[in-house]
Amino acid sequence: MLERTFTPKRTVCKVTFSVPSEWAGSEVSLVGDFNDWDQSADKLKKKKDKWEITKRLKPENEYRFKYLVDGEEWKNDDSADAYIPNDFGTEDSVVEIGK
Repeated sequence: MLERTFTPKRTVCKVTFSVPSEWAGSEVSLVGDFNDWDQSADKLKKKKDKWEITKRLKPENEYRFKYLVDGEEWKNDDSADAYIPNDFGTEDSVVEIGK
């Protein structure tokens, strides 16, 4: 799930990425354009019934991303704005940040 909140001057968009807790046993990583696809850069934290993380992203951009679940399985976000084919024969999730 994706939730967006802009700062008052709209220079930054805080995007909260979350997935259901049952998706993973031990960890979920957010991997994408915003962290150079670094699998260890952004680990989601488990909170009650979900895993989540909030990233500060620049407006007027779109970012490709995926979740790496338990270090093994790549998953897309069910509420992504779009899905774009990648070089691995699957698709990447896309989050679009407006003005």
